[in-house]
This record gives sequence, C-alpha cells and structure tokens, in this order.
Amino acid sequence: MKNTDQIRIICVDDHPIVLEGLTGVLSLQPEFFVVGTSVTGAGAVELLRKDRPDIVLLDLSLRDETGFQVMREMLDIQADIRIIILTSLEGDADIDRALAMGAQGYVVKGATRDELTRAIRIVHSGKRYIPGDVAAKMAEYLGSEKLTAREDQVLAQMARGKRNKEIGAELKIAEDTVKMHVKSILAKLGVSDRTEAVTVALRRGLIHL
Repeated sequence: MKNTDQIRIICVDDHPIVLEGLTGVLSLQPEFFVVGTSVTGAGAVELLRKDRPDIVLLDLSLRDETGFQVMREMLDIQADIRIIILTSLEGDADIDRALAMGAQGYVVKGATRDELTRAIRIVHSGKRYIPGDVAAKMAEYLGSEKLTAREDQVLAQMARGKRNKEIGAELKIAEDTVKMHVKSILAKLGVSDRTEAVTVALRRGLIHL
C-alpha cells in the first residue's frame, strides 16, 4: 500500500540509465516514491495527468521537445506542480528562463545524492532551491545587459554561419542594420568577434544548436 505521506515524484530524462540511477537513489529514501519515469516530454505529460505527482525532476534536453515546452504544458495541467530542473545545461540564460517560467529548483547533473534529496525536500516544503554556483550565474546574468529580440534573431543566424547580407535577407532588414545589431551584440557579450560571440552565447545558453 502506498504511503500517502510520501513525496510523489516523476523523473524525466532522455537517458534510460540516468532514470535507473535516479530511481535507485530516490528509492533509498523512505519519504520518496517514484511514481513514474519518462524519456520523452509527451510521456512525462501523460504521467502527470495520470498520477498527479508532487515533484517533477525534469531535464531540459529531451528527445521530442525541450524541457521548457514540457514545463509550460505541465503547469497548464497542474498549476501547483513543483518542478526541479535536473540538467547538464549550466548557462545563465537557461537558469533564468527556467526559474522565470515557474521551476522551483535548478540542480546541475553531477550534484551529490545529498544535494538532490535536499533540493526535493526544500522544494516540496514550498521554498525554492538554488545552489550557490547557480545563484552566482544568475547574478552574473542579471548584471549583464540583455540582448533585444532582434539581436537574439541576428545571433541565431550568426551561429548558423551566415554573413551580414544573408542575415539581412533572412530577417528582411538592411545589411547596415544587421551590422549595427552585430556591433551591439559584440559589445553586450564583451567579445571582439563573431566566433567568440557564438561561443559565449552557447556557453551561456543564449542559443542552442
């Protein structure tokens, strides 16, 4: 018989071996009950509909959709669901976006078992869990000047290796306007050339290839 005092958890990751490890670790804690696991976002959403868990451990990189999309769907279905991001993505933009969308915790893969179980308990109690290194990345992000929506588009095209003329044609803006956006992007990211800009943007999670 299931203990109604247990914290009911769904684990979502696109690697089955990771799910096996998570289930094994969490099952050692008597107050945790893993009600299901999924390697896809669609499967995770169905588990949520069926089992109504307390906590979802969610990776941001899945086979069929991003963790951000899954999070949005889950919160639409169960507004009080508490989501902890458990991911290898450490970019400050990813962290900021996940927390802004409604995640209550952000744990980077490689965390210890004690840190993960502590995060679950804290989030289940109604508080947020943000490790010190994650908080430092957030502070760095909040202290930097953000790119505009148009600059995000230009940066994405730069990451695809397109030159200014090609970017202008793709976005239907003048080549001189593209040059202006590129100059602004380099300044905001604190870099000197396009290659470095893309490298920094990938590291920070501003773009994903």
